[in-house]
Amino acid sequence: MALSIVKTGTWLYAMEVETPVDIIALDYDWDYAFDSSDGLTTEPSPMGPDGVLYYARFQHALETSEPTWPDSPGYPTIAEAMAKAESKVKGGIRWHE
Repeated sequence: MALSIVKTGTWLYAMEVETPVDIIALDYDWDYAFDSSDGLTTEPSPMGPDGVLYYARFQHALETSEPTWPDSPGYPTIAEAMAKAESKVKGGIRWHE
């Protein structure tokens, strides 16, 4: 499975500039893959009930190509990844349906 954008939203950078954010699904643990490429030994996180991990992205939001660079750890549910994204910004995130 390739990168899949499952949720998009916007937040106000400096409370003035509308900026995108997204939640992506990956069928592997991005952090584990990154650490392994650096020769570090860690254990991969278990996949969530949907068979994927969900990550918040700010810098690479809306990009559909890989490789990517998430801005959060992987979470087993979309709701957990959304909560992490919301905790990183002031003023909240307006999620799109």
